[in-house]
Amino acid sequence: MPFYAKLAYLLISLISLVYIAIVGQTIIAPIVFAFLFAFLLLPFADFLEVKCRLSRTVSSFIAILALVIAILTIMVVLGSQMTDLAQDWPAFKQQFMDATGSLQNWISDTFHIDAKAQLDYISSSATRVFSTGTTLLGHTILSISSVVLFLVLIFLYSFFILLHRRLLLRFIVAVFPEESSVIVYEVVREVQYIVKRYIFGIFLQMAIVTVLACIGFTIIGIKYAFLLGLITGIFNVIPYLGIFTALLITVLITFATMGLSQVLLVILIVVCIHLVDGNFIMPKIVGSKVKINTLVALLGLVIGEMVWGITGMILSIPVIAIIKVIFDRIDGLKPWGMVLGEDDSEPEEKPAIKEVKEDEADLQK
Repeated sequence: MPFYAKLAYLLISLISLVYIAIVGQTIIAPIVFAFLFAFLLLPFADFLEVKCRLSRTVSSFIAILALVIAILTIMVVLGSQMTDLAQDWPAFKQQFMDATGSLQNWISDTFHIDAKAQLDYISSSATRVFSTGTTLLGHTILSISSVVLFLVLIFLYSFFILLHRRLLLRFIVAVFPEESSVIVYEVVREVQYIVKRYIFGIFLQMAIVTVLACIGFTIIGIKYAFLLGLITGIFNVIPYLGIFTALLITVLITFATMGLSQVLLVILIVVCIHLVDGNFIMPKIVGSKVKINTLVALLGLVIGEMVWGITGMILSIPVIAIIKVIFDRIDGLKPWGMVLGEDDSEPEEKPAIKEVKEDEADLQK
């Protein structure tokens, strides 16, 4: 086909996929999460079925039950910490106002700026923020029911995917021509391996970052050290943007409860944790199998947020990794798989330098 026809088909397909993703978010998003968790739990379910001689239904149920217990444990711990923070909300507001007043006095003494006008503006702004905090908290409580429904759908979908996994595999193989069955099996195995490695690595990375943040915050003696460490670890699941969001929340709570010196220490700790995570934890734990360049990862985060919000940002990296595995196995899509991956090629020498080296080699001969 001519180029303009291919371009038209490509644009129509992309627009259709994005539209379906936006309209069908309630159905598609839990299914995508369920497939990821099913890939993660598949080795455990196979172990229970083969080694422990359990039926497929029982093994799938036990695997899902383990996932439910792990997620509920995290939610209970986070909820208890948030309850403590909610009980201290009036004191939190007063400490924030006192800290802001002290900062305004310092600015007035140092830069000779009218402190009263600044303090009135900050006080009115803070009062407005804290008064709307109750409304936001009410909206959050109302949205808990939708979050619970979302999690229930994920657990149910994961259970039935594990229960009917062989049927789904036979369906995927039957969709394609018989001569492509070997490639289909290879794609499924590699997708399973990458998803399992990525999801398990993300959970382990979250645990390590949480422990490091809790230890650092406890050493400098800030209030709600465990809660802020847990927030730092959970938000770190979102690549690039999550750590900055956690830093903003941590700085605001620390500034309101402690002081400016502790804020600087918190910023230093979070930056150090981010450097350690980006250079050592993430490459070693998640591994080099998820090879996605930073430009595509950032675009995936932005597009995911535009389509599905926070859910899309969390799912963007594993979905791109799965798409790259598929593209690398299809001849017509290999260039797209190449542009999604990292640039591992060595820089080429300039033609002039290369010719000079060849001339020198000829002279030596």
